[in-house]
Amino acid sequence: MAAFLAELEFALKPIKIGVLGLGTVGSGTVNVLKRNAAEIARRAGREIIITRASAKDLTKQRLCDTQGIVLTTDPLDVINDPEIDIVLELIGGAGVVKDMVLTAIANGKHVVTANKSLIALHGNEIFAKASEKGVIVAFEAAVAGGIPIIKAIREGLSGNQIQWLAGIINGTGNFILTEMRDKGRNFDDVLAEAQALGYAEADPTFDVEGIDAAHKLTILASIAFGIPLQFDKVYTEGITQITRTDVEYAEQLGYRIKHLGIARQTSEGIELRVHPTLIPERRLIANVNGVMNAVLVKGDAVGATLYYGAGAGAEPTASAVVADVIDIVRALTSDPENRVPHLAFQADSLADIPLLSSDRFNTAYYLRLNAEDKPGVLADVTRIMAAHNISIEAIIQKEPSKGETAVPIIMLTQITLEQEMNAAIADIEALQTVTGKINRIRMETLG
Repeated sequence: MAAFLAELEFALKPIKIGVLGLGTVGSGTVNVLKRNAAEIARRAGREIIITRASAKDLTKQRLCDTQGIVLTTDPLDVINDPEIDIVLELIGGAGVVKDMVLTAIANGKHVVTANKSLIALHGNEIFAKASEKGVIVAFEAAVAGGIPIIKAIREGLSGNQIQWLAGIINGTGNFILTEMRDKGRNFDDVLAEAQALGYAEADPTFDVEGIDAAHKLTILASIAFGIPLQFDKVYTEGITQITRTDVEYAEQLGYRIKHLGIARQTSEGIELRVHPTLIPERRLIANVNGVMNAVLVKGDAVGATLYYGAGAGAEPTASAVVADVIDIVRALTSDPENRVPHLAFQADSLADIPLLSSDRFNTAYYLRLNAEDKPGVLADVTRIMAAHNISIEAIIQKEPSKGETAVPIIMLTQITLEQEMNAAIADIEALQTVTGKINRIRMETLG
């Protein structure tokens, strides 16, 4: 009888939450948890209340209601509070935050994070420690904001062998490419506007060079293919070299340029790559514009599935954070070994599948080069392509601009090995009749 009463008391006891960081996402999470408290309790089966939170500056005006929440400037006050059941890490970064999360785990607390760099860089260690302590580390908000893509792959598609996935997983880059296409603007102008609107940081490197997307792709690939997190092996290329000219040519050819994260399992291993990509304009994902995100996942049983929504923002991200909190509360009474694995596959079943180097990628290409307007130049180019076993799908030769002697030549190739393409480009650029560097963009049909 005593054991039954103790279990009943535990089931009725509210779950206490501690929040690290009251910035955009932290404030949004507080607002959602308070505004929807009754609905959340109905779903979770327990009342969930925020009791403590940390912030750098306690005098700063908040975007959330902190009434009833004990505030502190020291995150350890939250982490070490014995009353706290779940810690929400909403600070960001992968330095000292890693130590905070490991301390919370050591204290036996469950953790929810929206921190993609933390998971991509240190997730293997964090999940191992969490398993040892029998706690959960949830990270739905780390990829694609409010889109429940982690849950979709980890649970909804768990009966499938995932063949490939491709995603627009950085809203800043997508906003820039959309503006370049729709309004004919230059990269630098749109980037400046993105910074003014708050879409891009003062230092936009993580967004425009693909690092942010690579963090997210690392996580998606791990749960899709059952491999350890390996951020250092993701091929990463940004959008800084994309010109208005290439955007216009792509449109004329029936394609859109999108900055994609692509993970594909092949007979040789797994391709993990982030780069600008030409995709047919008829594809749904080609019509995802502005700061929106979308992820296309191909499973052997279900076929192609598309997940679309807001990839950032206070409440879209808070939606994912709160969903993780509810999942943890639902799982509190279950044995740790019966919970959904952090990375979708049982920890002792993660596969050591090789990740391919970029020269082993297989894809089609868009090439733009400038060549002298004289007989035989095109023949030299096609001869080199043939020598490297590259089949040409289409060639377009434009008229030279007024006063120019060089003409732009655009080529679309069939799927080929990147190693062969690298060699062919080097040989073509060595021709005396070709000026400057060849602009290369990979192509995917996503069929």
